[in-house]
Order: sequence, then C-alpha cells, then structure tokens
Amino acid sequence: MSEPIREPIERYGLSKRNQKKTLFSRIGVVGCGKDGSVIATAAASHGMEVIFLEPSEERIANAYARIETKLDRQIKGWGLTENEKKAIMGRISGTMDYEDFHGCDFVIEAIRYNDMTGERRVEQRKEVFRHLEKVLSPQAIIASNVTTVIVSDLASDLENKSRCIGLHFLSNVPDSQMIEIVRGLETSDATYEKVCQFARLINYQYVPVVESAGLVSIRLFLIQLNEACSILMENISNTEDIDRIMTVGFGHRQGLFRIADRLGIEKIVKLLENLYDEYGHVKYKTSPILLRMYRAKHFGVSTKKGFYTYDDMGNIIK
Repeated sequence: MSEPIREPIERYGLSKRNQKKTLFSRIGVVGCGKDGSVIATAAASHGMEVIFLEPSEERIANAYARIETKLDRQIKGWGLTENEKKAIMGRISGTMDYEDFHGCDFVIEAIRYNDMTGERRVEQRKEVFRHLEKVLSPQAIIASNVTTVIVSDLASDLENKSRCIGLHFLSNVPDSQMIEIVRGLETSDATYEKVCQFARLINYQYVPVVESAGLVSIRLFLIQLNEACSILMENISNTEDIDRIMTVGFGHRQGLFRIADRLGIEKIVKLLENLYDEYGHVKYKTSPILLRMYRAKHFGVSTKKGFYTYDDMGNIIK
C-alpha cells in the first residue's frame, strides 16, 4: 500500500495581509461596577473578548463576583448552562493598566458615580478619554455610558473627536435590553453606524438621541418620580399602591419607587440637580422626600433602606 500524499496547507490559507479582523472581536470597559458589569456580560455572552479596567485587585475581584452573580441568576432561571457560564467568564479579563487595551476596537467608559455623593466626575472621565486616545489605534471607538454628562464635553480635549460617542444602557430595569445612542457634535457617521451594529450584535434595541442632558429615559423617569413623591407627600396614596398602579395599570416591569431604590437615591438627587442646573425648570427641582432620604443615607438597595426595606439579597422585606 502506497504512502498517503502529505502536502502542507499553509500556502492555501490567507496571508496575514489579507486576514480581516472581525469588528468588535475585542472590547474594553473602563469601570466594572453595576453598569460596566452589565456591558461586559452582554458583550462576552455574544462571543466578544472583554477586558475591563479597575484601579485595584480588590475591585477586579469584586467585578468578577458581580458578573458571576448575574450569570448564576440566569442559570437559576434556566437561561444558561454551567458550561456556557465558564465560556463567558473565560472571555472576560481584568486589568489595572490602560496599556492592556491595545488591540481593542471599542472601549466604553463606565466609571462609577461617587459612592457617597453621586456626583458625575466629569474631569475624571475626561482623563479616561485622554488615556484611551494614547493607547488605542486611530480607528478605535471611544464611548462613555452617559446620562446627564455631554459627550462633546468629554471629547473636547482629544485630537480625533469624530470617534467619540455616548451610550446609555438602561441597566436599572432587569432584562431591559435597550440602549440610547448619543452622537456628539463631531461624531462621524461611520462611528455611529458601527455602534448601532454593536447594539445589534449583543441583541439590544437602540434609540438615537440628540445630545442633551438627561436624554429621554432619565428626563421621563425623574419627572414621574418627582410627581409620585408629591402624591406621597399629599397622602393621596402609599408607596406600594403607587407602584402597583404603574406595574398593573400601566404595564411597567417595576414601579417608580422600586426603580429609584435600584438606581440609588444619592444618584437621583445629583441627576435632578444636574438637570435643574441645565434647564432651570421647576419640574427638575428635587422633591423634599428625596432630599430627606439622601441626608439620612437611605439610598435604596445599596444601603438596604430606601422607599422599601431590603434584605442582603436585595429582596424587599414585606
């Protein structure tokens, strides 16, 4: 019997010059708190390699634990298997060095609000943008997970402003796979189209929003919350029944007060102050109820006390 012919196949493959990198094969996330972990999990769940940056090993460990908790919740609800979880976690890595973002074609800044004051940290975010511009290729997109911050302000110090864009993941309502996409004054059409493609790749719906403080979601929510607090102050109804009207009567997944506790009263107070400073309209004036809760540090789920009282797992104590 003759020997089989063995022929090297390397010459039949594409040369490195002709190999095309898949768009969004590797993305970065600066800050892996509540919002950053949602972004990282969504991207890794759809096959993307994710690297996130935190300032300490402790924060990195906390981020891994936060992501694992999200995935375990899906396993418990039969939406994921253990093997799928392992594959997703294998695509996520943490770092403390911006240099590790080399090779990313999309990086999203999602640094936390100040834990105690809820402030926006605009200057810190600008510093993040400057660091990213130094290490990323000119074609890479730089984004910020914005609410009341203006992305054109964040990009003002950069040389290439056309690649900067704003996103807002509506992460405070579970499974609300929605993104507001915000073009800055100099954001290019190509950048916008690529980010729309990213939203489709992670199976999120998206809404284009003109650059403005509060966008659509935050402005609508805060006005409704302020009015709900006024109803509460006037003793027209109680917390549970107001939320029930919203969930049963209007089909909301959660009531206004439940969402407020998840978002954090400290953040809500600062968001309202930002909008009041921006627009000067009394409808954005913070409700006295919210101010009292803020001063008492009744921030919601994070402190186990807000409009509702919570256990260690974030469940409402009846």
